[in-house]
Amino acid sequence: MDYATHYDVGDRKRDGGINEDSVAVSVFEQGHRAGFRGYDRDDPDGDEPGESDGDGGDGDARPEGPDDDDTDPQSDGADADDGAERAPESSPDPDNRSAAVFALADGAGGHDAGDAASYVATTAVCEHLADTAVSAARSDPEGFDVAVDEPLAAPPRDADLESAVAEAVVAAHREVLEYAADAGEQAHATVVAGICVGGRCHYGWVGDSRAYVVNAARDEILPLTTDHAVVQRLREAGEIDDVAALVHPRGNEITRALGGSGRADPETATVDVETATVPLYREDVLLVTSDGLLDAQTEAAKLYEWYVDAGRDDEMAAVVRDRAVTDGEIREAVLSAPSLADAAERLVELANDRGGKDNCSTVLLHDGTLPPTPEDPPARAAGARQSVADRETLVEHD
Repeated sequence: MDYATHYDVGDRKRDGGINEDSVAVSVFEQGHRAGFRGYDRDDPDGDEPGESDGDGGDGDARPEGPDDDDTDPQSDGADADDGAERAPESSPDPDNRSAAVFALADGAGGHDAGDAASYVATTAVCEHLADTAVSAARSDPEGFDVAVDEPLAAPPRDADLESAVAEAVVAAHREVLEYAADAGEQAHATVVAGICVGGRCHYGWVGDSRAYVVNAARDEILPLTTDHAVVQRLREAGEIDDVAALVHPRGNEITRALGGSGRADPETATVDVETATVPLYREDVLLVTSDGLLDAQTEAAKLYEWYVDAGRDDEMAAVVRDRAVTDGEIREAVLSAPSLADAAERLVELANDRGGKDNCSTVLLHDGTLPPTPEDPPARAAGARQSVADRETLVEHD
């Protein structure tokens, strides 16, 4: 499992502003027998560093797509494969297992302690989920052809891991409230957090920070979250279209967040956490970002007014899309980058190029040991209906 992160205060806040975003990532790598941990940059057969072996690619390279070449500069990101040995040639798939816990939080600007709220949120979530991720990874010894029953627990269901994520986020919410009460300040933050294990991502979110899957095999980007925000409500009500949503004047207003004023009881307070599970494939990059990537345009209100005054015509819609950050541009930035670290940096540069209105943080994760993308993958975008074949069987007890 490879990952990279990048942070920036944003051009508009560079003089005197602070970065209220926070990111935490924890990766667990498990190997057995062959001890394979990842793809080595230096091919033992004599190839130059950075050349792909065609079976998942180098750990710090982006997933292979249909138009890839062999160029692969070294990454500045955190790579799990440095110094690792290549798997024996007789083994077509890596003999290892990865699990990762991630959390990204965006402190709500305009409140007293958004930066403290985001720090507490990300660290609390990862602290609560780390043991869960390791337990889930080791609960399937058959993946290593090992026969072990006791004392290992049974592999958790999707619902179990989604519940664990929601419980971790609620625990973080209570810690932020406790901090706010002790400090006598308001502290709010959005959060996206999850566990990647066994080729699936179990995640949850509160607020308007986002998660995407970018898939190189299908050249697509899929949003995994829907914003808890005023603009999202207006879209769902049919009051604005997708173009207007890019630059709406109320784009900074969220309807749900962690924390508060501290008046709620930290022992019993709760927050609604939306959760989901999606499969992951070898060609996927999981992208998590604060809203500073999407809400970057400093002239958003003016563009919105122009678009409405023009009768929402196609010409003005093209102008808005050109000046805002779109999902298509995010997809292109990730798929065209030679490494995860480069992709993370390009995304922040994109936000600043469009105005850099707010703090921007990104987390990108990729597991080159997973199976390749199937020809007909299940629906994964937020709001997509799960097929009957992909549902787990649940037993209702009296």
